[in-house]
Amino acid sequence: MEKVILRNEDIRRVLMGVPRAHRHLRVHIETKSGALHVFQEATVANIVRVYVTLKTHPSIYGIELISKEYDGNLKEGYAKGQLVESGKGSQEVIGKMDKLLR
Repeated sequence: MEKVILRNEDIRRVLMGVPRAHRHLRVHIETKSGALHVFQEATVANIVRVYVTLKTHPSIYGIELISKEYDGNLKEGYAKGQLVESGKGSQEVIGKMDKLLR
């Protein structure tokens, strides 16, 4: 697994908006090394939701989101692939993060 850590000083610019002929927000992060990372609205929304939970909840300090495929009835515009909470506890999540950062 390739590990990429993006710090503010690594980023050339960030573009956010709804491109023409699209319905959903995109976030483009262009790095000084020339890489371009594009995030779709649903991904950003999930990250923001978890961020707000972690910053405001008194006892939750780690959340894991996992990709899950849904085949059932989805609202119009929703992707079959969704990021959902894994149900793992904060301590287990932080332990996994510690291992990945080694």
